[in-house]
Amino acid sequence: MAFDKNLDKELFAETAKFETSRIKVGVYSYNDGEKKLQISRENMNQNGEWSFSKLGRVFKDEAEAIVPLIQKALEHM
Repeated sequence: MAFDKNLDKELFAETAKFETSRIKVGVYSYNDGEKKLQISRENMNQNGEWSFSKLGRVFKDEAEAIVPLIQKALEHM
């Protein structure tokens, strides 16, 4: 069965913004299944447009900014 975007429900989402990137913390449920935490990064390109990137490693300031968002997300799980 292929992924169907219409079955993916965003239950919570908040974004921490930085100079040239942003990190989104969200809680999602696919097809009314178990709630899952998702953390994703977007980087700004030279044209000022956002593009998805692997989260990978985070700097200390990024970690400090997303920990409270993760705690809020847990309340929605």
